[in-house]
Amino acid sequence: MADEQDIILSELDDEELVLQMHDDLYDGLKEEIEEGVRILLDRGWQPYDVLTKALVGGMTIVGIDFRDGILFVPEVLLAANAMKGGMAILKPLLAETGAPKVGKMVIGTVKGDIHDIGKNLVGMMMEGAGFEVVDLGINNPVEKYIEALEREDADILGMSALLTTTMPYMKVVIDTMKEKGMRDDYIVLVGGAPLNEEFGKAIGADAYCRDAAVAVQTAKDFMSRKHNKLAAG
Repeated sequence: MADEQDIILSELDDEELVLQMHDDLYDGLKEEIEEGVRILLDRGWQPYDVLTKALVGGMTIVGIDFRDGILFVPEVLLAANAMKGGMAILKPLLAETGAPKVGKMVIGTVKGDIHDIGKNLVGMMMEGAGFEVVDLGINNPVEKYIEALEREDADILGMSALLTTTMPYMKVVIDTMKEKGMRDDYIVLVGGAPLNEEFGKAIGADAYCRDAAVAVQTAKDFMSRKHNKLAAG
């Protein structure tokens, strides 16, 4: 059997190259992904097609295997990092071509909480699914969320907490959004180890997402409903 290193990406035809990139993403090979992206662009591929077919296609497989317990957080972070490498090349080109965006998400860990692995994973997986993600980092007061949602013209707010003591702050953010009359303008997704579906409902979130794969699927579902509503309206 040929050694993995013997594969010369530029010698593969388009279809083989895309499949190889799915494998390379799965294995977290950043340099190979960057090379693959450049080759497809040189062959005249549209940036949006490279994003959806090669990168999002590959991350979808990663997401499914993460959900099913075949892949674990370290492998997913590696895959997401490889994806980021490819995205860095595509981002400026996508902006120029005005490629359709799936949606825009503002994400951050709530005030008093400095845990960010779960949040980072969700952010990376969302980008992997074609969403634009604005990451506010950790320890976010309500003002920071509100300001970012308005500034970024976002569709989705994602909040995470890993401590039972910081969980209730999510309600503070949602209640403030209600007071400002802006709650209905956004899809609010919450997640984090101590949360559950009942808690999500109790604080008025649209959905509780138990992991990054669920978050991506939930966001996609909500966005397609939003688009259908707009189309129907």
